[in-house]
Amino acid sequence: MRHNNRLAESLRKVEIIPDINPYAEGSCLIKCGNTHVLCTASVDDKLPAWLNGQNRGWITAEYALLPRSTKTRVARETRGPSGRTHEIQRLIGRSLRAVTDLSQLQGFLIQIDCDVLQADGGTRTASITGSFVALYRALQKLTTEGKIPCNPIREFVAAVSCGLEGEECLLDLDYEEDSSARADTNFVLTESGKIVEIQGTAEGEPFPEEQFVKLFDLAKKGIAELIKLQKKALGL
Repeated sequence: MRHNNRLAESLRKVEIIPDINPYAEGSCLIKCGNTHVLCTASVDDKLPAWLNGQNRGWITAEYALLPRSTKTRVARETRGPSGRTHEIQRLIGRSLRAVTDLSQLQGFLIQIDCDVLQADGGTRTASITGSFVALYRALQKLTTEGKIPCNPIREFVAAVSCGLEGEECLLDLDYEEDSSARADTNFVLTESGKIVEIQGTAEGEPFPEEQFVKLFDLAKKGIAELIKLQKKALGL
């Protein structure tokens, strides 16, 4: 039993609250244990110049830790995103574009904003899972208004972390577990089980393929549960 009385294969308590922001075209608040992220999707019909003539839309993302989302204050990144922030932003954008037919989004830019209100591990994975719900809502609105021919989402996507604590494989690490794990992995998978991205690091000694396979199986189980929660939040 883990320090928070969870089983090794159990997610933290997850809550997805859609339409939390009355102004954004799509939004949700996702709570994964004590990690809380506000995700919004804003629609813009002004595309960046480099997309001219490409007959497709685009999805991009920004991510930020609010100053007191952690136990000690985090300074605002007023001089531009740090390397970690830039990496997470790109990961969120890649994950959402991977499951979206951008040709059906022609003429529109979707700006995703993920603001971490509370951080207790897994902020990047929660941001991906939550921002997909915000994106889906925004695309529903565009479809309903007749601005795009159909919802361009190909399939659902979600993300979760897994790690090794000693020899035990754990699903959905909180900060305490993440900081002491001997291996830490993040999985971004689609509903059909296709891989969008896998990030994995051994914090000490390398770990064998057999343990990676166990972590992958745990991730597939967790992401299937998260996608069910996404669909429930969206009323699907």
